[in-house]
Amino acid sequence: MPASPLDLVRDELTRPTRDLPNAITLATVDAAGRPRARVVLLKEVDDRGVVFFSNYESDKSRDLEANPHAAVAVYWHETLTQVRVAGRVEKLTEAESDAYFATRPRGSQIGAWASDQSRPLEDFDDLKRRVAEVERQYEGQDVPRPPHWGGWRIVADDVEIWKDGEFRLHRRERYRLGVDGTWSMTLLNP
Repeated sequence: MPASPLDLVRDELTRPTRDLPNAITLATVDAAGRPRARVVLLKEVDDRGVVFFSNYESDKSRDLEANPHAAVAVYWHETLTQVRVAGRVEKLTEAESDAYFATRPRGSQIGAWASDQSRPLEDFDDLKRRVAEVERQYEGQDVPRPPHWGGWRIVADDVEIWKDGEFRLHRRERYRLGVDGTWSMTLLNP
C-alpha cells in the first residue's frame, strides 16, 4: 500500500494516453442543501489533496463558502479507472494563486477579468466588449491576477480508486485518512 493514495492519483493523471486527463467533475452543495456538479480542470495533486482554480464569485465558490466540503470524480476510459476524492476545502494562498495565474495563457488571464462567472449575460457581444476593454487596459504589460480569482484545494480525507474488472467484478480500494495522519485502505465489493 502506498503511503498516500494521492500518489496513485498522480500516477493515473500523468499517463500519456489521455486526451484531457485533468477534466474532473466537482460536486458541491449550495446554501439551501442542493447538490450541484460541473466539470473543472484539476491543476495539481499534492500531498494534501487536489487543486483547481475559479472565480471566487462563481456559483461553485459560493457553494464552497456556504459548505466547505466537496468531492471530485474522474473516469479515464483508456485505463477503465475511476478516482473519487472528497474532503474539506480551503482557498490557496494569494502567492499560490498568483504563481499559477502567471502561467495561464494571456487570453485566459484577460477572460478572468472580463467574465462575471455564473452571472446572467444579456448578450455574448457584451462579454466580447469587456474582453476588448481588458485587453486595452493591460496592453503592453503583464495581466495581474484579479482579487476575485484563485485556487481551491480539496484537502483529501477519503479517496476511492476503482478499476474495471471482467464481469463487473471491479476492484475498489477506499482510502481513509485517520486522525493520526496515516491512510488506511479497505477493499470494497463492486
